[in-house]
Amino acid sequence: MSLLKDGRYAEAEAEARAVAEARSVLRLDSFAPLALSLSALAMSAQGRHADALATYDELLPVFGRSFGAEHPQTLKLRSDRAQTLLTLGRYAECEAECAAVARIAGRGVGPEMPLIAGAARNGLIFALNKQGRHEEAEALAREALDTHRAPSRMALVLQLGLARSLNGQGRHEEALAEAERAGALCRKIPVELSRTESSAVELAVATALLGLGRAAEARIRAMAAHDACRAAFGPDHYRTAEARTLLDRIDGR
Repeated sequence: MSLLKDGRYAEAEAEARAVAEARSVLRLDSFAPLALSLSALAMSAQGRHADALATYDELLPVFGRSFGAEHPQTLKLRSDRAQTLLTLGRYAECEAECAAVARIAGRGVGPEMPLIAGAARNGLIFALNKQGRHEEAEALAREALDTHRAPSRMALVLQLGLARSLNGQGRHEEALAEAERAGALCRKIPVELSRTESSAVELAVATALLGLGRAAEARIRAMAAHDACRAAFGPDHYRTAEARTLLDRIDGR
């Protein structure tokens, strides 16, 4: 987990696989599948989204047997898997899975459930935006933000979801204001929590600036987003591709 938080994804993957292999000889051991779920997170962060999804698919029945269908660990795995569906363009599947996880976590008890529900709602907002249903995404983002007011990574990603929904509706002045709020929030939370989202802030700002006809400023921010993506994730990550696409759009390619 520490390696993941530090952005050392290849090392995190190798370490998680080593733990899983060492524990796999123990019958009904829960540490091996948990370690493999961390390896899937590390794969996705490196841009190997299809590999990550394959691992999640293998782990789902194992988690169900080991923990139970509505256990926080199983719900988190389902949420992480759904976010991987997003990266592969399977938006309708992601929407359905995130909605289901949010419902179950919303009626659950325990300190983990609100975070799992929030993560699932964030995935749902992203999926709605990707399907062009920006008004629905906006309403859900505003509702979710009401329950995540304190500075946190969850509040940050929800704020970015709101900015995306406003950009999608052509409300670029409002989107820019929300993206700048997200940037201020990004600076308030610990770097290990904000590292992966700084590029998303730059993308939201760049998209809003482009919509306002401020192409030169937009290009600077889009390039900053692309550089941050390359540094944090590498060339094959879906957000790096998103930044590249925005740069091509600015340059008229």
